[in-house]
Amino acid sequence: MRRNTSLGLKVFGAIVGVLLILPTLVVVPMSFSSSAFLSFPPKGLSLEWYRVFFTDPVWMTAVGQSLQIAVCTTILAIVLGIMTSLALIRGRFHGKSGVQALILSPMIMPLVVLAVGLFFVYSDWKILGSLGGLVLAHTVVAYPLVYIAVSTSLQGLDQTLEQAASSLGAKKWFAFRTITLPLIAPGVLTGALFAFTTSWDELILSIFLSSPTVKTLPVVMWQQVQTELSPSLAVAATLVMFTTIVLILLAAWISTRRKVVKL
Repeated sequence: MRRNTSLGLKVFGAIVGVLLILPTLVVVPMSFSSSAFLSFPPKGLSLEWYRVFFTDPVWMTAVGQSLQIAVCTTILAIVLGIMTSLALIRGRFHGKSGVQALILSPMIMPLVVLAVGLFFVYSDWKILGSLGGLVLAHTVVAYPLVYIAVSTSLQGLDQTLEQAASSLGAKKWFAFRTITLPLIAPGVLTGALFAFTTSWDELILSIFLSSPTVKTLPVVMWQQVQTELSPSLAVAATLVMFTTIVLILLAAWISTRRKVVKL
């Protein structure tokens, strides 16, 4: 009975997943269209729009800036996530639940509200439309994901290993670098992948905080939708979608491997 219920839930989950992802897959054949305009189904197949995309300086600049912002966001979110996870999981102080709620608040706060607030703050700080400003904004929404992943790993870690190292004379930093960090590495890597994905396809904050010279790939896609509907837009959507899917699947695989190791 339990096996039938489990199988039924897996089938139901697979059907829901297919229904959710199926509409987004429409852009894949559209990206190979030989037509000058977006159309589905495409009347002919061609790689011409992939050539246009990878030779267009506007698209390539957006891809480069998106990668820079995503990488910097991931690094910053990892550092902050590890530090706060250690403080909240290992530390003992009053108000811990309040601090944790504050860290997780960007996950439930409407992004439009957050974007408006950051817009006025950045205007005062003179960092509106800069790469650094976008990195900070993306870190705000990516950081909670890293915190959750690292905290989960730390909660399942046996602290006696560190205590044994300390009793043998190892300093705290050495024990953390050689024992704790390798053991929580799957959680850190999972959080890093989610942080990169969050920054890579983030649109709302980027629309409010970008400038004519600093634009992420989703912002350029949004502007292209409003001005022209060429198949190069479908090429960009296809690349963003497959990058996101690959990173999420990789994070899920790492999480699965971590559970297998624990078992």
